[in-house]
Amino acid sequence: MTVEKPGIIDADGHVAEDSAAIIARMPEAYREKAKLQPFNPFPPFDHLHAGHLVDMPPGAFNRKVGPQEWLAFLDEVGIGTTMLYPTAGVASANIVNPDWAVDATRAYNDWLSETYLKRSPRFYGLALLPQALIDPQAAAAELRRAVTKLGMCGAVLPSNSLHAPPLGTPTYFPVYEAANDLGCCVAIHGGVHGNMGMDGLDPYAAVHAIGHPLGQMISLASLVFNGVLERFPKIRFGFLEGGVAWLLFCLERFDRSYDTHVMRDLRGSYLKLETGEKVSDYIIRLVKGRRIFVGCEGGEPLIGKAVQMVGNEPFMYSSDFPHEVNAATCKKELAELVENEGLSDQDKNVILQRNAAEFYGLRLD
Repeated sequence: MTVEKPGIIDADGHVAEDSAAIIARMPEAYREKAKLQPFNPFPPFDHLHAGHLVDMPPGAFNRKVGPQEWLAFLDEVGIGTTMLYPTAGVASANIVNPDWAVDATRAYNDWLSETYLKRSPRFYGLALLPQALIDPQAAAAELRRAVTKLGMCGAVLPSNSLHAPPLGTPTYFPVYEAANDLGCCVAIHGGVHGNMGMDGLDPYAAVHAIGHPLGQMISLASLVFNGVLERFPKIRFGFLEGGVAWLLFCLERFDRSYDTHVMRDLRGSYLKLETGEKVSDYIIRLVKGRRIFVGCEGGEPLIGKAVQMVGNEPFMYSSDFPHEVNAATCKKELAELVENEGLSDQDKNVILQRNAAEFYGLRLD
């Protein structure tokens, strides 16, 4: 895929799903059900997202945002292209019925392709997959279809879900085998916060603050210590919407724990370090090898420290529009990034464009 005059590449934007349009692309049985009782094709995230009186920036989580509103946002903020992720669809991993999981994710991918990707070359997308725990072969097949037939850049997997194990377990290997064959990216995105040890935490701001980075820490730990990145060397893994501070935490804690708790690897399935190498060295080596990428916002106070510790290669600017932001807040964050004295001009350029192009497999014209 080639991007023409891309300018800033937004590594993580979101769509507001049209439930009726997605159901219209599902098999007849679902369409008949919807005539009698309209429904959301995706289940709730968890109990933590409901029952709160929360004030947000004006326009946040606007359900009326569609392709036209997205293009207007890109023009107003000065962004060239965006990578579109689901909103309600992030909870697709909570679906427990195999048929529903396959049919809903396939219909979402068709809807995203027809509604956005075919509408404008400024839109790119990631495929939703049925939960690998339910049907790993169906998940792998849908990834192949989405990339080869619909032109998507890869897959989005949830960092946490209702009933699935962490992402480094063999349950996911059929999906990773498909991604490795395709040479595409696998993006890991938070949003489902149930069963993470916060089920009674209040107010919601605390859940939101902890849930996203915690899911990414668990996911990175599972993928790294279970040797997934070595087993599937052609996959680029991205970790979205958790900021950058969680990565620095992992670099420190992984080293300290590995020094004193090295697993006996009886079946050759765990992380293998080079002689004298620390886990943090290994992660940074993969960063330099363009295997690990991390989404960031514009105003993060530790972005300069993160670049100093691991380099500028993994970090990708992400708007998160139209979630907890609007055009004004995104312009403010971009200005903070551009004015950040802890970053060089090269750092800013790669964070705003080159790293996202590398992760998503886009050729800059």
